Amino acid sequence: MNISSHRHFILNGFNELQTLRPVLFLPFSIMFILSLSANSLLLYVVISQRSLHSPMYILIAGMAFVDLSLPLVFVPNMLLSFLFDWRGISLNGCLFQMYFIHFVGAFQSTLLGWMALDRYFAICRPLYYNECMALPKFLKFVIPLLIRNVFLVMVVVILAGRLTFCLSNVIEGCFCEHMALVELACGSTAINSLVGLISVFLVIVVDFLFTLTSYIIIFTSVLSSGISSAKALHTCVTHIVVISVSLVIVLTAFLSFRIRNNFPAAIRVFVSTMYPLFPSCFNPIIYGIRTKEIRQQILKILTCHFVKTVPQTLETNKNE
Repeated sequence: MNISSHRHFILNGFNELQTLRPVLFLPFSIMFILSLSANSLLLYVVISQRSLHSPMYILIAGMAFVDLSLPLVFVPNMLLSFLFDWRGISLNGCLFQMYFIHFVGAFQSTLLGWMALDRYFAICRPLYYNECMALPKFLKFVIPLLIRNVFLVMVVVILAGRLTFCLSNVIEGCFCEHMALVELACGSTAINSLVGLISVFLVIVVDFLFTLTSYIIIFTSVLSSGISSAKALHTCVTHIVVISVSLVIVLTAFLSFRIRNNFPAAIRVFVSTMYPLFPSCFNPIIYGIRTKEIRQQILKILTCHFVKTVPQTLETNKNE
């Protein structure tokens, strides 16, 4: 039987609000601006200050770059949808959006693992830190994980793109997620669900277990040695806070598709929208506040800017 497959989809997130959807423009645009400004400032501080050109701060800058780029893929389109009711997206556009969001999400998870590795060598193997975290050796650890992420996400997206979408062309969400698109397909989607679960396990779960194991070893080593490492542990706590918040949001969004009968549609859409957006607002603030060196450099930059701006403003007003 010849079945016509949809090539154009409608992103129907928050449709329950009807005419109140434009009200969402304000809170989401504030979060978007906060994400862009905070991550841009964090990136600028790390890049411009030579004292911060160490592996730990470079990894934090990498996290800021991820948090900066992720909202750019879907938030502008979502804001336009709230204001002008522009909800359409092509299948190719949907697959591209899906790939980028899931790849960057996987990369974020892997970055947290690299941060844990950095803290492990800094605290448990300080004499070998510079040697182990040197770029050539570090790349041997980085490249295989990047290949894993690229391959797994690509397989997930390719399998989704080969489906026939004949049930509906309405995606219950503000952007293209894997399961939100797959559930619109006719025929069996068991392989898609299985590959999606395997990908989550091999990326999110494996990275989390590696990160958790690293921090258990770190805390055990510090407590057993009796050596005071308050500064190092303070940095570890910062990473653990970021990991915990990110993991809770991602798992909640992921499980909402598996137990969707118990989840109101509006709450599920809200959670799925928050998991790529909220961490991008949350992470730079946490790193900026809890990391002393970064906080000092941010205050220094802002103070210098204020000192330069105020006299110029006063002089301008005086001349007028």
